[in-house]
Amino acid sequence: MSSSQRHAYSYGDALYWDARYLADGSASFDWYQRYSALRPFVRKYVPVSARVLMVGCGNAVLSEDMVKDGYIDIMNIDISSIVIEMMRTKYVHIPQLRYMQMDVRDMSFFDDESFDCVFDKGTLDSLMCGMDAPLSASQMLEEVNRLLRPGGIYMLITYGDPSVRIPHSNQQGCNWKIILYILPRPGFHSPGGYSSPRSIMEPVPLTESGQLPAGFVLEDPDSHYIYLAIFPNCCC
Repeated sequence: MSSSQRHAYSYGDALYWDARYLADGSASFDWYQRYSALRPFVRKYVPVSARVLMVGCGNAVLSEDMVKDGYIDIMNIDISSIVIEMMRTKYVHIPQLRYMQMDVRDMSFFDDESFDCVFDKGTLDSLMCGMDAPLSASQMLEEVNRLLRPGGIYMLITYGDPSVRIPHSNQQGCNWKIILYILPRPGFHSPGGYSSPRSIMEPVPLTESGQLPAGFVLEDPDSHYIYLAIFPNCCC
């Protein structure tokens, strides 16, 4: 199948991803950021004992790196049966990693409140680039909301700024507290050597409507946004 034929499929379609992973073979690929860059955020918010759901796991080594860092229970899902079988074979010797073919828009296999953390590195972005994007995003986030235990965390790494991501997180039924961090692309160097005095571990303030403050300037225009959506401990 040619590249042009593969791109005729929706990003939310298993056929597109099956074709892509067959073409890529056994090579691994991590979207956006590697675990080394994300580790400070993961260790700050996700205990090593947490039950983690990695959505849209693909062929990334992120879950493997987390296990090396002490995490003990990571369920990995992807819409592509091809990549799931590849990853099952690759990690058959690591019991902390499990793999299952599943569509993030329907994760009814799992019971309510099954996970302490849902980790999403580019999966929501993928749906937002596909057909029926608003519906797909809504279905996915409803499922994430259902699966999180009280006090659980949805960690989203995305190119989407608050103007296009916060509205989805505020949909009916989702009552998450949002904490935002911004991380430059790997290898980014500011022109002229200028570097922002803000630490990457300092949350970015949001307005009451959940937007970036007026006049806020990104050091890297193509930065990645890290949203920590914390599920409330109670419904009161």
